[in-house]
Amino acid sequence: MREFTVDETVTAAFASASWVMEMIDHSLLWREAEHVRRELSRRLHHTEGAERRAAAICLARPELADYSRALELALSGSSGWTATEVAALISVLHRRESYHWDDTWVSRVVDLALEFDITERHPLREPLTRLMEGVADSCLAADERRHLQRRIALALRDDPAALPLSALIRADAWASSVREHLGDAPAPHLVELVEHLCELRTPRPGQKWRTRCLTLLEPADARELVRFALAAFVCEPSSGRCRRVVSDSNTEVARGVIWAATLARVDGLVAGLTWLADQLGGDRTGFVQDLAVAGAAINALGECEDPQPLWRLRTSLKNRALRKQVDAALATAAEHVGTTPARLLEQGVPTHGLAADGTRSWRLGDHTVVLTVRDAVTVRLGFTAPDDTAIRALPPAVSEAHAKELKAIKTVQKEVRQTLAAERARLEGLFTVDRTWSPEDWVRHYLDHPITAVVARGLIWETDGKTFLPGDAPAGAEVRLWHPARAPLEEVAAWRETLTERRVRQPYKQAFREVYLLTPAEETTGVYSNRFAAHIVGHPRLYALLKTRGWQTTWLRASGEHDAVARKELAEGAWRVRFRYETAAVADYEVTLAATDQVRFDRRHGRAWRETPLAQVPPLVFSEAMRDVDLFVAVTSIAADPDWIDRGEERFGGYWREVSVGPLPPSAEVRRDALARILPRTAVADRCTLTDRYLVVRGDLRTYRIHLGSGNVLMSPGDVYLCIVPARRRDAKLFLPFEEDGRLALILNKAFLLAHDKKITDEAILQQIQ
Repeated sequence: MREFTVDETVTAAFASASWVMEMIDHSLLWREAEHVRRELSRRLHHTEGAERRAAAICLARPELADYSRALELALSGSSGWTATEVAALISVLHRRESYHWDDTWVSRVVDLALEFDITERHPLREPLTRLMEGVADSCLAADERRHLQRRIALALRDDPAALPLSALIRADAWASSVREHLGDAPAPHLVELVEHLCELRTPRPGQKWRTRCLTLLEPADARELVRFALAAFVCEPSSGRCRRVVSDSNTEVARGVIWAATLARVDGLVAGLTWLADQLGGDRTGFVQDLAVAGAAINALGECEDPQPLWRLRTSLKNRALRKQVDAALATAAEHVGTTPARLLEQGVPTHGLAADGTRSWRLGDHTVVLTVRDAVTVRLGFTAPDDTAIRALPPAVSEAHAKELKAIKTVQKEVRQTLAAERARLEGLFTVDRTWSPEDWVRHYLDHPITAVVARGLIWETDGKTFLPGDAPAGAEVRLWHPARAPLEEVAAWRETLTERRVRQPYKQAFREVYLLTPAEETTGVYSNRFAAHIVGHPRLYALLKTRGWQTTWLRASGEHDAVARKELAEGAWRVRFRYETAAVADYEVTLAATDQVRFDRRHGRAWRETPLAQVPPLVFSEAMRDVDLFVAVTSIAADPDWIDRGEERFGGYWREVSVGPLPPSAEVRRDALARILPRTAVADRCTLTDRYLVVRGDLRTYRIHLGSGNVLMSPGDVYLCIVPARRRDAKLFLPFEEDGRLALILNKAFLLAHDKKITDEAILQQIQ
């Protein structure tokens, strides 16, 4: 008996099930498509055997994409399929546009193909191959595509003992290179290993998977396979559009390779895992972000002995989910060595090859490049000529000849800057934790480290009740970081005077740090504070500052949620602060202004959080959290914008006028104290006077009052507003006792300018004054 071809089977099916098309064509005349669907379903329920199979093939036609439910019904009740009929069905389905594909009926079609013995699947090979390509380009969800591709590859398997196509689908260069390494006929134990790697569905494997994997890794060629597969991930970033390292289809086997390499402790393990986590978990690296593979690499790093990669990833990764996995990996790594994640972090700060004095040198021909950590915010490159004299830059010929080495040096410079910034943030975060160090550990991790020492040397420490700068460290027992909230006012004032006298610039406010105590109003409200509520702030600036200070929040959308809650964990994750704000103004479909609201606190209980009364929050946690919120309001409030009133909405004009010259918040009170110590040492001291809210400057043309909170200027007589656009660059000669207060520098610069108002040449300012 002659075997029908696929095309002949399709033609026969269309003829046999012509009633399907007749019923559907009637729907165009009746304009009752739903009625036709019901009638079609009723007819299919009473159709069996060859006629039902023919109806399924007919319903697979591309022009009947709206009848997918009928197709699913025809497939679910059909039986007795031949391989040629299934091939015909697939060939018709493949003509559909991918956005009309449904994983339910595609999965059912693959089920039909898998019902045949390997020897009977010959007619299915070409249609299944095309179906595999179609699934890869379809609009199905990634996990659905992965599942279907695996099962299609299983149906295409020729030899039960061979490595199945489903194990390493040739959808990316990585999987193809690993297949080539295995060859056409890999050993059975290697096939078994790869199939086991495909079974990992989570970022971390269970004990059963680990035990089985270790057994499969015993042969030397098995360990070589996972070593090669891990190394094959690493490649150069694309110069054009981002590309995938691992396709969705190979996510599970990639995870399996990562953990098999970790269990086997292969050569290059830490470098390979770090590359995967950094490149596939970061942004704008030349590769498509792959959170599943990056997450597996991060978790695997938690079982390695070196904490430095996790430290770097904690600094560089922006994705919230991946950062949580970094924290989990740090906890795992800390548990393995019997310490806490915080102590592990301080032990893992990278040195980037710097010497103890914070420098590193490279020879480029006859020239030398020297990287120097100048201070807590500055990392510079210096250049030396062959005769050892300093030069401003390398000659163009040297730069061109050593372009690759110079690029690598600048990469190190960038990494040192990131580490320095992260160390500033980490040490500032210690204010909420009552940590102590033995003198030996303190010296090892804080004074002898080439990067951390630059930050630590500008801070005040205490031991045995004595406070000191590291250069004056007395012999003592446990050392801890000094906080003004724990010190008497006389001691705080003395340290402020000492720092100003010695011209010590701290990496962030410590002696001049604001302290926030619980108020009677907050004792009354109990679980929330309204201290910084009802301020109008710039939404884009607020969002950016929240992110910079390590808070998690969402972007307010004009057409979506009208309020947001920013969150930050404090005291090494034991406490959490929540700051609520909501939409205040919209322009061009974007939220431009937000109104601030309550601040609340939660305490960790296991994996959950419980809201806690303000009176039960540790004083340092409360103070540091409220300090951040004060910073957000002070910096992003429209009252801090000197010319907002000329272009802003009139409905917020009253707020701008009231706050821009209103009572000082704690941050401005500290600024006033700093000015009281700095001004007597300046050339304009005899022209300046501090009042409760203003710095009064006597010029030759007028007298000016600079508000210590907003920095806005009023001219006497008449309290006329003076708009001065601040310069972008800070005066390098101007001494400030701490790095972070840009408004203090702004007020001082305005004071110097206005004290000599006769010398002003800016026409815009002169016209206002005159």
